[in-house]
Amino acid sequence: MTPRSAPDRLLSVLAAFDHEHPALSLTDISRRAGLTLTTAHRLVAALTGWGALERDPEGVYHVGLRLWEIAALAPRGLALRQIALPFLEDLYEATHENVQLAVRDGTEVVYIEWLSGRSAVGVHIRVGARWPLHATGVGLALLAHEAPGFQEDYCAGPLASFTPYTLTDSARLRRELAEVRRTGVAVSSRQVTDDALSVAAPVRGAGGPVVAAVSVVVPHLDAQVPVLAPAVRIAARGISRALGWQPGLT
Repeated sequence: MTPRSAPDRLLSVLAAFDHEHPALSLTDISRRAGLTLTTAHRLVAALTGWGALERDPEGVYHVGLRLWEIAALAPRGLALRQIALPFLEDLYEATHENVQLAVRDGTEVVYIEWLSGRSAVGVHIRVGARWPLHATGVGLALLAHEAPGFQEDYCAGPLASFTPYTLTDSARLRRELAEVRRTGVAVSSRQVTDDALSVAAPVRGAGGPVVAAVSVVVPHLDAQVPVLAPAVRIAARGISRALGWQPGLT
């Protein structure tokens, strides 16, 4: 087996942290990163000294603020959130439901902003959360506007199921993506939880490529898609214009 490089070992320490494991002991880090305790101790000490990790009084490690400072420079992160936030707030005021902004990362959707409705349906979403593209409204909106080759590879691959309603049939998924392109909105009904429905629309950047998607999530039983769809489209178009998109470019 090829020995792991120093950068690989360093990154494996950071990758040990996730939403289910936000706080880890040194032993936990060693185990989850697949490193000896001695190597983990050395790398953790270096990362802590730099500010990528922080150690609390109990000796437990957390992700440090230095990483947040670096991540804020990502054009698809904080900058996009700041531009989109006024339009997301407008969509929230119009619906008082969960409002989300997401981008694609490989075959997954990553949520970069989320406004929670006071009495809205509960969702398994938080900033930084990831889900497969086919299982969410924002994911469908993004996937529908990817290159045909990427779409075909995705549809042909394994499609994870979370409820009895999750899209797991390749032919049905292809038809759904075509419908998203035709209507300009994606509707995801009970695909992640059996009580929620989301309506999403693509966000375009300067020049026209789809760079993100915005959605509203409502209780499945009370969903009024014909009412929600125009509001979501307006929010998506507003963000797109703020990013430099001009109608007629696509």
